[in-house]
Amino acid sequence: MSADRHDADGHDADRYDTISFLSDYGHGDEFVGVVHSVIRQIAPAAAVIDVTHEVPAHDVRAGGLALARSAQYLVPGVVLAVVDPGVATARRAVAVEVGDGASILVGPDNGLLAPAVAMVGGATRAVELTSTEHRLESPGPTFAGRDVFAPAAAHLCRGVPLDALGPEIDPAGLRPGVLPLPQVEDGGLGAEVLWVDRFGNAQLNVGPDDLAPIGLDGADRVAVTVDGSTRTARRVGAYADLAPGELGLAVDSYGLLALILDQRSAADELGLSASAAVTLAAPDADSADPSDPGRTSPVHLRKRA
Repeated sequence: MSADRHDADGHDADRYDTISFLSDYGHGDEFVGVVHSVIRQIAPAAAVIDVTHEVPAHDVRAGGLALARSAQYLVPGVVLAVVDPGVATARRAVAVEVGDGASILVGPDNGLLAPAVAMVGGATRAVELTSTEHRLESPGPTFAGRDVFAPAAAHLCRGVPLDALGPEIDPAGLRPGVLPLPQVEDGGLGAEVLWVDRFGNAQLNVGPDDLAPIGLDGADRVAVTVDGSTRTARRVGAYADLAPGELGLAVDSYGLLALILDQRSAADELGLSASAAVTLAAPDADSADPSDPGRTSPVHLRKRA
C-alpha cells in the first residue's frame, strides 16, 4: 500500500485491507451475513475473515479468550469483535489502536477486547465511537454490530482516521478482562478450565512453569481432581502417546496445559466445561495406580470462592 493514495473523499485509501470478525451471532440467523453486507457496501475492497461466530451467547469471557488466543495470528488490520449483552445500555462502543496503528480493535467496552489488547502489548490510543456520520441510522438500538461496529470497521478500511470516529479516551479507563490465575493451595494447584474445544480437550489456566511451585515441573504423572474424584494423568507430547482410555496432560497449541484423551473427549469423560474447577497435585502412591487409567478415588474439597 502506498501512503499517498487517497479515495474520492480524500482519505488514505486502503489504510487497512482486512477485517477479522468474531461474534456470538451463530449462523442460524441473518446477523453475520448482514454485517458482511454492511462492510462490503462501505469498503468493498476489504477482505473479511470470520474468526468464529460460535462464541456462546452473551459469554464475554469466552469471546475475550477466543480473541486472545487468535490475536497473535490475525492479519494486521481491523478486528471486529461483538459479544455484547449490554447492547443499548450505557456501555461504550470503542475502537482501540494497538502497535502504534498496526491494528485497531472495534467492539463494546465490556472487557471483550482487553485480553487481546494485552496479548499484543497494550493500547496506544482509543476512541469512543460517537460519530453519527460513520454509523447507520437504526430503527432500534439492539443491533450495534450492524449499525455501529461494522460501519466503524469498514470506514477504517477506507482510510477514515481513528479520531474521526469519536473523541479520544484514556486506554487505561477501558474495562479490563478478568482472567483467572492458578492458585497454590493445600499442596496442590487450584486451576480452572478456560476452554473446551470441539474435540473435548480441556485447556487449563496453567502453563508448564506453574507446576514448579508444587514440585511437579518435571513430573511424569499428575493427580487430577474434579468434583471430588481423582484420576492420574500422564504428561505427554501427543494424543497418540496415550493408551486407550488413558488421561493425558499436554502442552496445547497455545502453550497452556490441557487435559486430553486420544480420539475421545476428555471433557465429556471428566464432566468438564469452561470455568470448571480442577486441582492438580502429586499422585498419592497409596491410592492412585498409574497403570489403571480409569481409577478414581473420592476426596473432600473445600468450596472454592
